[in-house]
Amino acid sequence: MIRLEAGMPTVRFARLLGVPERSYRRWQQRQRQGRPVKGPWPAPAADRIEPTAIIYADRFPAWGHRKVGELMRVDGHRAPDSTVLRALRRTGRVQPLDYQAERRQLAQARRAAFVVPPSGPNQVWQLDFTEFETRQGGVWRIGGIADYWSKLELGWHVSTTANHRDAIETVEQAIAETERLTGRPLAELLADPVSGEIRPIAVVTDNGPCFKSVRFAAYIERRPELIHIRTRRKSPGQNGVRERAFGSLKYEHLHRLEIDDGHTLGLDRSARTKRSACAARSTSTSKRSTTLRPPSQPSPKPCQLRDAGQ
Repeated sequence: MIRLEAGMPTVRFARLLGVPERSYRRWQQRQRQGRPVKGPWPAPAADRIEPTAIIYADRFPAWGHRKVGELMRVDGHRAPDSTVLRALRRTGRVQPLDYQAERRQLAQARRAAFVVPPSGPNQVWQLDFTEFETRQGGVWRIGGIADYWSKLELGWHVSTTANHRDAIETVEQAIAETERLTGRPLAELLADPVSGEIRPIAVVTDNGPCFKSVRFAAYIERRPELIHIRTRRKSPGQNGVRERAFGSLKYEHLHRLEIDDGHTLGLDRSARTKRSACAARSTSTSKRSTTLRPPSQPSPKPCQLRDAGQ
């Protein structure tokens, strides 16, 4: 169109563009014949696995292309992650993401949350899910929120799944537990006494599918008391308080019990949450008394305690 309006010959126009004349004439021929200048190129690998990938993606809509590809490989299909991604992207089953811009925004949010270390409770919460296999009831998912400053557990959510509904339910339980312990609504608890402005709690999670879902983001958007921060990919140490609490929960408590099914697991989690809350209240209302042992009296070793019958 530009060449025709300027009345310029093809040879001169191609020279001004720095394009070989033969390439430009080939493009002209394709345009006159109604064919696209480039593509679509043949994709036999994506064409081969596209029907199967669609079936798996529709069956598990909350999972991304990596999880879908892993399921296909487990069932015996030859499905690389990149090929599954191209097949699902052609059918509109993969959300387009601007990864670089998103990574910059997430990094900026992480720096803003921890530029000043939390000085009290209800400033930073850390949320995640873990798995626990019962004796007879299969594998269950435990969702929990730990306060970054006080290390207090704000309830547990036990379920067979770990989707956006379970993540929202875990946050709701943490809000209810906080309001029960403080005796005040969460919005009133976070309001500044002078300006009345709400200082939101930073809910820190990893990059699991349930936390990246649109519904979980919409739920956080509706709650002015909360903001959502995702850690860097493959960096569990940035959610260290939550990961360490899960380790203590399993190796110091759950693995020492005989838990048959998810119902028993849920009852155990509820009882443990109540005991943790009672311990937190007693610690905050009473002063800790510490007794200093003189240097001449070293701490007894475990073998000495066993010999003494303690």
